[in-house]
Amino acid sequence: MAQALLTNLHETAAVVLFGVGFTVLLLHRNLIKKIMGMNIMDTAVYLFLAAKGYINGRMVPIMTDGILDADAYINPVPSGLVLTGIVVSVSTTALMLALTIRLYERYGSLDLDEILMRLKEEEPS
Repeated sequence: MAQALLTNLHETAAVVLFGVGFTVLLLHRNLIKKIMGMNIMDTAVYLFLAAKGYINGRMVPIMTDGILDADAYINPVPSGLVLTGIVVSVSTTALMLALTIRLYERYGSLDLDEILMRLKEEEPS
């Protein structure tokens, strides 16, 4: 089993990173820490896609030296997915941070339980 983990080192690291991010997301009440957990999970997915898309001994899919054989290049789809995911992740993080700032300005706390408690107090009965 140890040999399989070492053979798939990048995939193993991606799964561990995803687990760390998911744990941070579930166990912390601070909104900034939750956002950090989401970003760690995003990074793990990008690492996994990049590791799956890479084939040892092949080149990036830019035709050079007149090589037209498709077997000489890696698949460009995982790289494109990673690039698109990074763009979406940055904009999602910016939105989450903006909403967190607004919540802090309104409730004076970043603790999710405290915000929910103050929100229930504000509700008309």
